[in-house]
Amino acid sequence: MAVKFKDYYKTLGVERSATQEDIKQAFRKLARVHHPDVAKNKAAGEAKFKEVNEAYEVLGDSEKRQRYDELGANWQDAGGGQDGQETYGRGRASWSRREPGFEFGGTGFSDFFESFFGSRREGFGAYREPAQPEGDFVQPGRDVEADIMVTLEEALRGSLRKVTLRRTGGDGGGDRTDTYQVRIPPGVREGQRIRLAGQGGAGFGGGQTGDLYLRVRLARHPDFSIRGADLYFDLDLAPWEAVLGVQAKVPALDGKTMLRVPPGTAAGSQLRLRGLGLPCEDGSRGDLYAVARIQVPASASAEERALWEKLARASAFRPRKMS
Repeated sequence: MAVKFKDYYKTLGVERSATQEDIKQAFRKLARVHHPDVAKNKAAGEAKFKEVNEAYEVLGDSEKRQRYDELGANWQDAGGGQDGQETYGRGRASWSRREPGFEFGGTGFSDFFESFFGSRREGFGAYREPAQPEGDFVQPGRDVEADIMVTLEEALRGSLRKVTLRRTGGDGGGDRTDTYQVRIPPGVREGQRIRLAGQGGAGFGGGQTGDLYLRVRLARHPDFSIRGADLYFDLDLAPWEAVLGVQAKVPALDGKTMLRVPPGTAAGSQLRLRGLGLPCEDGSRGDLYAVARIQVPASASAEERALWEKLARASAFRPRKMS
C-alpha cells in the first residue's frame, strides 16, 4: 500500500514562501473553524482539524519544515519504490509491501506523517517482522510504536478512542485488521506512551508477543500554548483598557470565563486564572495565564488623532527617562 503524499502548504492554504507568522495565523484561523467543539458537522470538523494540526505540526516547526521542503517535488525518489516495494525517507524509514508490517488508523496522523516525522520513523523505525527462523529458535516479538493525536479537551477530561491496526502478512501470510478501544486518561502528557500489552509483533518459538505503544502528541490549539500543566493565552488589549482596566471575556477549556484586567496593566503581564489549566499528577489542575498584549490602531481618524494629541499634552506620563 503506497504512502500518499501530503501537501501541507495546500492544507493550510499558504504559499511555500509563507513566513512562520503567516503559517501560524493560517493554522489558527482554520483550527478555530474546524475545532470539534465548534464545528457544525462534528465528524467532518474533527477530521479537518486533525489534517490542519498535522500540517502545522510540520510547517510550524522550522526544522521539520526544512526537512519537508527538502523532499520537494521529487519526494517519491527519496527511496526507490520499485517492484512493489515502497521505501521513503532517504534511508531513515522504510517498509515493504512484501514483508509483514503494521498500518495504523484512527490515531489522527497519516501514514505520510508517520513515515517521515512520526514515532515509527524516529523511534522504532518502520516495522518489519523477521522471517520465520528454522530450528529451536526462540525470539520475542518486537514492540511497535506510533503517534496518537490528543486534543487538550481529551487531555482534560479523558476519552475513549477507536484505533485500527492492520497487520500485513507479507507474501506468505494473510492480512488482518484489529480494532481497539484505547482509553486516553485525563492528564495525559506530551510524549507519554499508552501501552497495549501483547498487541505488538508476534514472537517465534514460543517467544512472548511484543507490545503496542501509542505515543501521545498533544494537538496544537488555536488559542493556548502549553507549559507543563499550565495554559497560556495571548490577551489583546486596547491602550485605554490597559490604563483603565476592563472585564475581558477569555477562552478556557471549561468554557469562556471573565477576567478582571486591573488598571495599569503593562504589556507582558501574566494574569492568572487558577485551576483552569490541565490536570496535574496529584489530581489538581494547573492554571490559565492571560498574557497582556497592548494593541494600537494602525490608523486614526482626524477626531481620534485630536483626542490622542490632547491626551499627550495633558498626560504627565513619560515612558523614556531623559538624563
